[in-house]
Order: sequence, then structure tokens, then C-alpha cells
Amino acid sequence: MTRISESELRKIVDDIVTDRQSIIRHNPLGTDEEILSWMLLSSLVVYLNLNELETPCFTGRPDAATYRTAIEFVLKDRLTDKFDVGCLLDKLSAE
Repeated sequence: MTRISESELRKIVDDIVTDRQSIIRHNPLGTDEEILSWMLLSSLVVYLNLNELETPCFTGRPDAATYRTAIEFVLKDRLTDKFDVGCLLDKLSAE
């Protein structure tokens, strides 16, 4: 199982926040937070080498809270050390 450290996750989140306007412009469906959360979840699926059974799937239209829950679930047993994931996820909703 591939794991992720706080610094690695922080880098991914910071890069998404840095590219926020471009990401939102090219994915105009949903709120800004939904779009950025979708991007983070998609990045984590690739970064952590998740297979189909480990990748969250959704019924209906997911919102920002749904994505946040899915991200926390994906990270739950994959952190190299214990840290507050929530403060990093909060950066996706900050303007």
C-alpha cells in the first residue's frame, strides 16, 4: 500500500491552490471547492495507486462535503505519520 506524508500532501494541495484559477476555468461544473476537491481526489487516486475497489464512487451528484469525506477515507490508513488532514483540505475552500 502506497502511503503519503504530510509534506507530500501539502505539496499536492498547495499546487492545486496555486493553479486554482486554471483548474476552475477548465472544469466549470460545480462550486470552486467541489472542483478543487475533485482534482485533489483524482490526484490522490493516481498518487496512491488505488485500484478500482479502493477508489470511491458516488451515486448522484457529489458535493464538496462528499468529496471531503471521500478524501479523508482514502487517506485514513495511508498517512506515513499522524497529522491534521482537515487543515490542508480547508485550503481548497479558501479564496
